[in-house]
Amino acid sequence: MTEDDIIEFARTLPGVSAMTASAETGAPESAWGDSFIFYDPDDVEEDRRFPFATIVVSDYEGFDTFSNLNRPNVFRFNIAVGRRKFEELLGFGPSAHAQHHDEFDYAAADVLLPHPAYATHAWVSIVNPNQLDQQAKDLLVGAHQLAVKRHRPAKPRPGEPPAEPETAE
Repeated sequence: MTEDDIIEFARTLPGVSAMTASAETGAPESAWGDSFIFYDPDDVEEDRRFPFATIVVSDYEGFDTFSNLNRPNVFRFNIAVGRRKFEELLGFGPSAHAQHHDEFDYAAADVLLPHPAYATHAWVSIVNPNQLDQQAKDLLVGAHQLAVKRHRPAKPRPGEPPAEPETAE
């Protein structure tokens, strides 16, 4: 599974947009080449969107270097899965990541891992998903569903059913 495969699949989901950071997008140089996947059915202003998945292609020196992404042809796919799914996948909750941090090789390819920097926010990651491509797609679909739930306004629009109560994911 390549970066383009992930973006192409994500764009098949309703209301999804993807943006790859570059000089033209006004992104900082450290983010150039990284891609951000948003649920944005209302075409919200770019600075008000929050991604539910990202693709990172290089290390962020001094912050996020655990995956050793500066190697040739390496990227990390990151997905916001929610607290319940995170615990189901990893066997501990996001708030316990610090106690488990040293148990993982964050540079290992094709392994589902807690995100090295954002696990406490219920993000997981896979470096160069290959054999895990179907799991990566399934997790992306689940993250999209969470983003849709979070996006739905508390007060229904005319003709829309009321929103379901928020649940802690």
